Amino acid sequence: MRGGHFFPDAPDFAGGAVGARMTAADPVPETAADYRLFRPIPTRWADNDAYGHVNNVVFYSWLDTAVNTLLIEKRLLDVQAGAIIGLVVESGCRYFRSVAFPETIESGLRIGLLGNSSIRWEIGLFSTGHAAPAAAGFFVHVYVDRVTRRPVPLPAAWRDALAPLVVPAPLDTPAPTP
Repeated sequence: MRGGHFFPDAPDFAGGAVGARMTAADPVPETAADYRLFRPIPTRWADNDAYGHVNNVVFYSWLDTAVNTLLIEKRLLDVQAGAIIGLVVESGCRYFRSVAFPETIESGLRIGLLGNSSIRWEIGLFSTGHAAPAAAGFFVHVYVDRVTRRPVPLPAAWRDALAPLVVPAPLDTPAPTP
C-alpha cells in the first residue's frame, strides 16, 4: 500500500494523500445522497459466516460487482476480449453495521477521481431502511493495455459515460493524519 497510514509520506497515483475521503478518524458514515447510482445486490444464504452475519470478504465482492456491472452495462468493459482492463492498485473498506441474509443491499456508486488512466471508485453499501451505509469502500483501478499491462489513457467514450458519477472532494477535506 502506498500513501495513507502505513506510508504517510508516499504519494498516491494522483500525487495526493491516499484516502482523503475515508479515514479511520471519520466519525459518521455518509448517506445515500452522497452517491450517484444505485443497484440492488441480494444477499445469499452462503454469504453468512459462522458468526451469523455477512463475512467481510463478501463486502469486497459487492464493491467489485457494483463497479464491473456498471462498466459491462455501459459496454465499456469487455472482460473476454477488450483492449483495456482495470487492475486494482489500492482498496479499503470500513464497516459500520452488520448485514445478514436475507437482506437486500443497495450499492451506491460514485467516482472520487477520474484520472488520466485511473479511477477511484467509491461505494456505499446500504441495507433497506437505513440512511447510513452498513459499509463504505473504495478501490483504485489503473487501466492498462491487456497485452503489455502498461497504463493507457481512458478513452473519450469512457470519460463521457462516467462523468456524471464524479463527485469532487470537498475543499475542506483534510488529508489523513499518520
